[in-house]
Amino acid sequence: MAHADQKYRAEELWRLSAVEAARAVREGRVSARDLVESSLDRIDRHDDWVRGFITVAAGPARTAADAADRALRAGHASGALHGVPVAIKDTTLTQGIRTTFGSPIYADNVPEVDDLCVARLKAAGAIVIGKTNMPEFAFGPRSVNRLRGPTATPYDAESSAGGSSGGSAAAVAIGMVPLAHGTDFGGSVRTPASFCGIIGLRPTPGRIPNVPKGLAWDAMATHGILARSAGDAGLMLSVMAGRDDRDPVSIAQPGWSDDGQAIGRPRRLAASIDLGVAPIAAEVAEAFRAAVEEVASVSSVEWAAPDCSGGQEAFETLRAASVLHAHRGHLHTHREQLTDQARWNMERGEGISAAQMLAAEQARSRIYARFIEFFERFEFLLLPSASVLPFPNTQEEVLEIDGKPLRNPIDYLSITYLVSLVGMPCLSIPCGWVRGLPFGLQIVGPPLSEARLLGFARLLERKCGFVHQWPAAI
Repeated sequence: MAHADQKYRAEELWRLSAVEAARAVREGRVSARDLVESSLDRIDRHDDWVRGFITVAAGPARTAADAADRALRAGHASGALHGVPVAIKDTTLTQGIRTTFGSPIYADNVPEVDDLCVARLKAAGAIVIGKTNMPEFAFGPRSVNRLRGPTATPYDAESSAGGSSGGSAAAVAIGMVPLAHGTDFGGSVRTPASFCGIIGLRPTPGRIPNVPKGLAWDAMATHGILARSAGDAGLMLSVMAGRDDRDPVSIAQPGWSDDGQAIGRPRRLAASIDLGVAPIAAEVAEAFRAAVEEVASVSSVEWAAPDCSGGQEAFETLRAASVLHAHRGHLHTHREQLTDQARWNMERGEGISAAQMLAAEQARSRIYARFIEFFERFEFLLLPSASVLPFPNTQEEVLEIDGKPLRNPIDYLSITYLVSLVGMPCLSIPCGWVRGLPFGLQIVGPPLSEARLLGFARLLERKCGFVHQWPAAI
């Protein structure tokens, strides 16, 4: 390893943060090829039991790394992530790398183009290592499909990494990559981040443009980020953010960046265990209270929440209609090939009327207004990042909590999907342990507050010790 500084032993390059790795490559102390080989070695050592990847693109990654090293020797660095390995959730198109959507229907699908978010990562010098595991078409509480899985949290080989960005979260948590892409509709970044003890960022819809996009003005689902620190998450967001006219809800905020250093002490915080409506496991509620007590040593916290009544019904209606619209062709053409979970999610939209859709949008608008009013009093809202702890990977659905039946298979996501409903930026930060399993604190801010959210997360990392911890199996 000719380019490696003594500080970075070859066998431990996977421990570097994205910020450290990018700096080391720019300064010539580590090569991009070194970082790629380290990631591939970690995958080779651990992915047989973590099952975080559907496709590992070793050849293309090595080719890209060698090109990055040649460019740097010629004095040309691509950008802020030059030479840094990243993983991409398999919902997202990657040029020349298989993209399956977690379904055998697309087992041989190799796109000719990148989604915009991938193109921006590559333009910043990032190197795609592979495509991460997920439930079929991102529907389900576990990251498992007929091609791969189930993905395990690196803290317990028998427990789930969550869904639907579970492969990305697990890959970051165990050091296969320092950064990974995810998507979040109802909690698909935040839940796996909680289950895997890392940072999971869902930005304001439009902060990361969504191109291509079937419904141009749709703003419910977002691209998201999985990282081991707030600084790394901010670095990744800084290269993915920015207006693109093909996405009409994308945000024009020239010069927005996150410097990875700023910390912020909020003036006034609110906390709620359940937003008044969400089912939450008793052990999660107890651990959440303890985490809030830690946060209260940093800033004043009041137990309060916006009124979310009617939000569950509104989200379920809008989500069901959106899912059916996106997957009607799969339902009609490949119904028998779909998993039961995917089929259930698609069929939920059948029979929804225009009147029901508009009523749901009206309820959504009312709750949005309540959140905006709430954030005039409080800077951030603290919530659990998940309603339950990582559950056994043999459990196909979350249908009850503490013995109490849930209304349906997505009810357990209420604590995250109510935030999605109103489009507030939020992140999950690891904040504690129960029975040896990690859980996360969800921090919600007003629209466009990502920089302040990340600054507050850095403060919690430093003052409260809310940081990623390496799994024992490393």
